[in-house]
Amino acid sequence: MRALLILGPTASGKSSLAMALAQRLPVEIISVDSAQVYRGLDIGTAKPSAEERRQVPHHLIDIRDPADPYSAARFAADAEPLIEQIRSRGRLPLLVGGTMLYAKALLAPLDALPPADPAIRRRLEEEAALHGWPALHRRLAVLDPASALRIKAADPQRIQRALEVIEITGQPLSQLHSRAASPPAPSCRSPSLPPSPSSPHLGFSLLSSPSALPILSLEPSDRSVLHHRIAQRFDRMIAGGLIDEVRGLMSRPDLHADLPALRSVGYRQVWQHLAGERDAASLREAGVAATRQLAKRQLTWLRALPVYRRLDCLGPGLLQEASAIIETLARRTDAPG
Repeated sequence: MRALLILGPTASGKSSLAMALAQRLPVEIISVDSAQVYRGLDIGTAKPSAEERRQVPHHLIDIRDPADPYSAARFAADAEPLIEQIRSRGRLPLLVGGTMLYAKALLAPLDALPPADPAIRRRLEEEAALHGWPALHRRLAVLDPASALRIKAADPQRIQRALEVIEITGQPLSQLHSRAASPPAPSCRSPSLPPSPSSPHLGFSLLSSPSALPILSLEPSDRSVLHHRIAQRFDRMIAGGLIDEVRGLMSRPDLHADLPALRSVGYRQVWQHLAGERDAASLREAGVAATRQLAKRQLTWLRALPVYRRLDCLGPGLLQEASAIIETLARRTDAPG
């Protein structure tokens, strides 16, 4: 098998499973996380510890400064050669994370969108500072109604990108997106009832395409348990120094709250707290709520991705089940003929 994706919502245990698999199988881990790419964002991204990174090689972590935005297209371009390098060492590449757009970029080509134009972005930010992002959203509604319906008026990053693309290409972003191929039909099985090894998801099975990347999706059979994990995780991050970590980032004059790195869940809420926009009591509430919303979006993405097998991330036999699936895939895809 060429490589394996282990995806799931935040707090589903993806990293723990990957590390446990590394004790059984010769693997290297490629992070599929849009925040872990940034240096200095450690506590709030739950990066693997230095000891874990000594035990198992990890890739695409700490490769960007927070002032230097990273993209899904860049991720795909970086991940592809890494997959081949890991395979050349006789190891299995495990792509592990929860940034579903990055995963999609590996599974199917993204739209041919132009790179960012700093001059246009600065001008749009100046206009937003003068008139407000809702005014720019109304402009987008005139120029690209389909994108305006999809993008919220309170989402400056996507409003800015949609208007930027229009200025650069002269075409609406929605028109460019429509040219992309539709994803394969999703698997609809419950995470508590995974398909049997003899009945893989046929829309995107490694068995029919040796170059494809099968996905193991970690999903909770009880979302209330996942929500409890999320709250505990956020509390650990605060106790572990997340506020001081963000305070250090705020001390840099080249960083601001609208950068993609600092719009990450957790960082955005702590930044608002330190900027005086939230008190300490509302910080936890906002951070936990935003993380739960992120998990919900991740699960929605997973329903649209070509998942090979859905596993209950709360199940006691998760490691054994994942190990058996990997061994079965390896035997079937490596068999001659």
